[in-house]
Amino acid sequence: MSKFAIEVTGLRKKFGNQVVLNGIDIAVQAGTVYALLGPNGAGKTTLIHILSTLETPDEGSVHVAGYDVIAERNLVKRSISLTGQFAAVDEMLTGEENLRMICRLSGLTAAESRARTDELLKHFDLMSAAKKRVKTYSGGMCRRLDLAISLVTIRPVLFLDEPTTGLDTISRRALWEIILQLKEQGITIFLTTQYLEEADQLADTIAVIADGHVVATGTPEELKSRVGGEVIELYNEKEEMIRAISTTGSIQDIRQTLNDLALQVPHETRVSIRKPSMDDVFLALTTKGTKDIKKTNETKAMASKGSEKAKKLEGSLL
Repeated sequence: MSKFAIEVTGLRKKFGNQVVLNGIDIAVQAGTVYALLGPNGAGKTTLIHILSTLETPDEGSVHVAGYDVIAERNLVKRSISLTGQFAAVDEMLTGEENLRMICRLSGLTAAESRARTDELLKHFDLMSAAKKRVKTYSGGMCRRLDLAISLVTIRPVLFLDEPTTGLDTISRRALWEIILQLKEQGITIFLTTQYLEEADQLADTIAVIADGHVVATGTPEELKSRVGGEVIELYNEKEEMIRAISTTGSIQDIRQTLNDLALQVPHETRVSIRKPSMDDVFLALTTKGTKDIKKTNETKAMASKGSEKAKKLEGSLL
């Protein structure tokens, strides 16, 4: 596999008249965790479906593990694993039966299936529940089993579409540890998530998508630096945050901001200063990114209309 496990250029996809992905360019280095953030409906799941050959792109070049997702679809499928938003397990079977079934379907012999099932049950801390029906499992146990099933055969690229949605904090962090262990094994992980802290903790690179466009890409620290150096938060007497202001982080800027605020807010207002979070990044980029894209599109449209008027005027003069 080349330096990049996933390479996407000029990807476009629409359903009917709705454009979901509009010129996506991404490059994911092999052996890293790449997180894709975006509001609901931004196209995250559609992108994963295209990368995992479940959907076909309308335009653009898409390569996964070095293979074209259209021309070499079968080779892509042999190179990836996918865990979707909902656990793909049979609730009437036990955890052990689910794993053995997938092992046999993956071509392992009966003896190999037993060995691999035991290995995965131990790795995902499911041995005590191995003989129990999955319908009795908690949400975290179901998610761990679903991820174990995705790893029956080790593939170089793993897609995780919101893997921890609905899990409690303990279960979520347990899955984080498993994901980092997979990264240490050299597996490339493409992750979508609604939990911004999750992307902050796990990802080597984060891309933010809005209105079908990638509006920013970088490391968590690089994206945070775009928001500002320090964030000043104001709280009322009920300890409710009433305002958040980004600063450059310099002493002069913070002092000037606080002096200005002292003249604008009630005396009892409490001030807190903190580093930017991924929440700040997400809100800033998805809002600003959408506005910038719309402004660019409007400018292009106006330029196009101006060009057409110029051509008509030129024709009339001739």
